[in-house]
Order: sequence, then structure tokens, then C-alpha cells
Amino acid sequence: MANEYADRDLLKARLNIEAADDSRDALLDGALAASSRGIDRATGRRFWLDTVPSVRTFTLAGRVMCGNGGERLLLDDMGAAPTLVETGSGSSWATVTDYDTAPDNALVRGRPITALLLASGGWGAGPRARVTAPWGWPTVPDEITEATLIQAARLYRRKDSPEGVTGSAEWGVVRLSRRDPDVWALIEHFVLPGFG
Repeated sequence: MANEYADRDLLKARLNIEAADDSRDALLDGALAASSRGIDRATGRRFWLDTVPSVRTFTLAGRVMCGNGGERLLLDDMGAAPTLVETGSGSSWATVTDYDTAPDNALVRGRPITALLLASGGWGAGPRARVTAPWGWPTVPDEITEATLIQAARLYRRKDSPEGVTGSAEWGVVRLSRRDPDVWALIEHFVLPGFG
């Protein structure tokens, strides 16, 4: 398993499966992976952190916002401060050093850095910015872990509800909804504009 937002032991506890019972581990792992990637797609972001910084290139047009505090370059989620920021294009790049990360105190609150702020001057003459950083979130939010567990339990139980229909003696036949309202309530405030 890699980059899932909850672990198998938590899911086993949720489903009342003994920790030592490994007969269903492949099904549980598949449900956790599918739930985690589904949350990524629904929110337009990922909540795991790269172990090694990597370079991403951004076109400045449409990503720079001007305000009273200076020019803010909007970026993908960064789970730690960037190690290198450059502007330019082709083979001509200039290092940018006099920036602040935004929002303020994001990493302390377990949130990602989503912008770089230049208090004076601009982002340079080059049409692009190159940023080297570990991308993702510094920690997986509790809401994302809980949403993953709810969705993974639902997917695991899906094997017992062919055609999306389940039933009980008390309620009769019930059609399962496409989107779990509890999962959506937990993840909706993480959704980037244009997703969800």
C-alpha cells in the first residue's frame, strides 16, 4: 500500500475484523487505495507528501494576483517550504529569494503552502516560474482519514450489494446512493474550485 489516507488496521477495526485475520487483506487494501484516490479526484488535490522535493513549472499568466501586500503567485499544495524558486524560460532562469510563503503559518496548522508572496517588485520578466519543493500536504487531515475509512468500508461491503442494492428484514430493499453524504460533508471544504 502506498499513500493511502488510512491504514488497514483502522479499517479492520471499523469492520469488526480481527487484526490477525489476513484472509481479506487484499480486498481491504484495494478499498483503501480506491477510496484515497477517489478523494484525490473529488477534491482536485492530494493529501500525501512527497518524500523528495521535485520541480514543477508554472506559467505566470493567470497565477499572479496583485494586492496591497504585493504579488502572490498561486501554486499547487506544498507540504514544506520550497528549496528553490526561479523565474524565466528556456535556458535562462533567475533565482528568486525575497519571497514569503502563504497563507501565514500554514505548515504550523497542518495546512499546505499554496502561494508565494513578493512584497516588492514583481515575478520578473520571464513568463514562467520553476519551484522545487515537496508537494502535497504536511499531514493528512483527520477529516480525510475519516472519509477514507467510511468510503473504504462502503466499498468493501459493496461485494455484498450487487447492482448497488442492499436490504434488511427491517427496511426491505434499499438502493445505495452514488455519493455518501457523510464522506462529502467531510471532504467538501477541501475541494479546489472547479472540482467536486
